[in-house]
Amino acid sequence: MDWATAWPHVPGFKRGLRLRVALAFATFCIVVVGTLGISLYFASDDIEEAHIEQIIETEMDHLLLRYRERADFVPQESSNLDKYIIHDSAEESRLPSHLQGLNYRRHKVFRGPEEVRVGVRHLDGVKFLVAYEIGLHDQRQQELRLLIVLSLISVVGVALVVGYLLAGVLVRQVTDLAEQVRHLAPGDFQGETLAQPGQDEEVAQLARALDDYQNRIFRMIRREQEFTANISHELRTPITTILTSCELLVTEPGLSERTRVRVGMIESAATRMGEQLQALLFLAREQALGIMEPVDLAECVYDAAEPLCAEIYKKNLNFQVEVEPKAVLTLNRQALHTALVNLLRNAVQYTNSGFIRVSFSGKRLSIADSGIGIEPSYLPLLYERFFRGSTQGKGLGIGLAIVKRICDHYGWRIEVDSTPGHGATFHIIFP
Repeated sequence: MDWATAWPHVPGFKRGLRLRVALAFATFCIVVVGTLGISLYFASDDIEEAHIEQIIETEMDHLLLRYRERADFVPQESSNLDKYIIHDSAEESRLPSHLQGLNYRRHKVFRGPEEVRVGVRHLDGVKFLVAYEIGLHDQRQQELRLLIVLSLISVVGVALVVGYLLAGVLVRQVTDLAEQVRHLAPGDFQGETLAQPGQDEEVAQLARALDDYQNRIFRMIRREQEFTANISHELRTPITTILTSCELLVTEPGLSERTRVRVGMIESAATRMGEQLQALLFLAREQALGIMEPVDLAECVYDAAEPLCAEIYKKNLNFQVEVEPKAVLTLNRQALHTALVNLLRNAVQYTNSGFIRVSFSGKRLSIADSGIGIEPSYLPLLYERFFRGSTQGKGLGIGLAIVKRICDHYGWRIEVDSTPGHGATFHIIFP
């Protein structure tokens, strides 16, 4: 298994280029050292076996040589190497029990827990025996194996640390470039480029691609700003003309009441068109809708509800404002006004009887109604543009999208509680 690809997929394991490089380096070191360690681990058996055989063979040759020189030669005893010259069965019986009855070649016997290797030869009816305790060899072999395992573990740790540090050096230019890109805003292009002298070729290639992409974004945003500015000017001018004409018409003497009502409807529609235009521009450009200032919430609620009074009266709805007169928050008045207008308009459109209630408590502004409510399956799509969960009412289906965008822009949170057939309650929670 490739650790560099397997480890980043572990749940909760942070994936990154530096980590992948470090793991690749560590994996290479572990494979190389591990292969060498495993080879030494298994080769140590053969080395020790060859060493034991060499010792027994050398001592046997020495014993035979001394016997040929002197037939009465008596071998000396040692702590782990014993040599015997057996002329008859009587001498055989005096041998240690674990050495009796051994003939020819090599033997492996045990004296208690100790393993003993025995070499036997016959010369002119005389048996020569060399017995060698290999406890020291076993101890040395265990120490060697332990050293190999500890070395392998140390190499793993060192390879990970060194690999991570080296990877940091290798990807430093990439992380620096990422930090530069992170601080760029869309359209933030003032002639400065991300590609800099001294960058590695691969990093410079990435920087040039990002510079080109940033340049294209800048040109696209510039075209969009010019377009929205032109549209804003072209639409605001006739709306202002309509509103001015309406103001002048209602001052005309002898104007019938029916005509005054129609002029009022035209003025209301033009005002609403202007608000929708500003909201659409906010959606398109996410520009601020005004300045931050202390806002009287009750006053703002009444201002937002004023264009809807005629429809509220027509449906005979009970409009309740449960906001303390001293409730004041520092925020963008125009943004809150736009959000309230859209929420109240939805409440009026989808409520045929009952009430509409606006309340404020603990930085939570709630707009509740007794209308048709919202189906649970519609809730995930509620803030999508042009989505309409019901054919009742008029509109393009962008009201809630505007409210959500405003809330996201200013750090407010919007929530909804609804039961189909029993109304809905929207909450705006201020930070």
